[in-house]
Amino acid sequence: MTKMLGATAVGGAGIEGLRLVEGEMPTPGAGEALVRLNAATLNYRDLLFATGRLPGMTKTPDYVPLSCAAGVVAAVGGGVERVAPGDRVSPIFALGWIEGQQTSLAMLGGQADGVARQYAVFPAESLVHNPATMSDLEAATMTCAGLTAWNALFAPRPLRAGEWVLCQGTGGVSIAALQFAKAAGAHVAITSSSDDKLARARALGADITVNYRRETDWAAAVRRELGGARIDILVDVVGSSEVEAAAGLLAPGGVISAIGMLGDDFSWERQEIGGHPVAPITVGHRTDHETMLAFCARHAVRPVVDVVYDLSRIDDAYRHLESGRFFGKVGITLL
Repeated sequence: MTKMLGATAVGGAGIEGLRLVEGEMPTPGAGEALVRLNAATLNYRDLLFATGRLPGMTKTPDYVPLSCAAGVVAAVGGGVERVAPGDRVSPIFALGWIEGQQTSLAMLGGQADGVARQYAVFPAESLVHNPATMSDLEAATMTCAGLTAWNALFAPRPLRAGEWVLCQGTGGVSIAALQFAKAAGAHVAITSSSDDKLARARALGADITVNYRRETDWAAAVRRELGGARIDILVDVVGSSEVEAAAGLLAPGGVISAIGMLGDDFSWERQEIGGHPVAPITVGHRTDHETMLAFCARHAVRPVVDVVYDLSRIDDAYRHLESGRFFGKVGITLL
């Protein structure tokens, strides 16, 4: 059988627990497709799993990390009609979650083995077709970060043209939200500790940029720049340490899309803050993913991958993610 390269991790063992492994290329069974994965990207959750900040969320004793990848169907098993060899595809975030309420806990790179490997077998119904407008590396940003940003803007309270979005930082979710919001005709305020990153955000269309290290009361600085306007959707990736200040910028009817814990802890457990509803965002299902990809193709949205590592340097990719010295996404080539 053909050999392939992959990586494994142990939840809580740290970046040092990552290992490169050689294995046999799998064979698809009935209803399955074998995908030659070409590119993957990292998410903050990958770091949280490895370092033990989100314990009990991964397979034991080890697991294949990463949830986001793109590639080409290499072979299919019996009864498969959704995809065919040669199709450009990505696996969805939670295998089997096709639409409606989340029914599957088989989330890639956690309870289900992920995509840090050259070949993998997936249920054919858990694959989406990637648009010709995106490279594999770009499409590999969409499964988790892209879809999280999409649902932050369009699930709890659909964003409308002319409204305002506040994005925190310049990581994968925030930059995807910036791109989606601008494509939808909205305005965006964004914060960062780096003037260089803020300049890149302005090049993508950001209307207000605030350096929160220079502006110790960053919320007041955003309020001044808004000039009487108010924020309609907060893309909350920082969590509870900053959510009160950010919520003070919201308009009546404004929503907090609670996503991350870059600061200390999630905002999910609160139902409202300052009279504004808190909507927990848990990525999304296959139908959401397909709707998002169609929007990207229609509006020529090109995701941002800042730096790319070889799979053999996956530990360095994790360290780069941990450093925060990136804009958009950190990628892995699986070729």
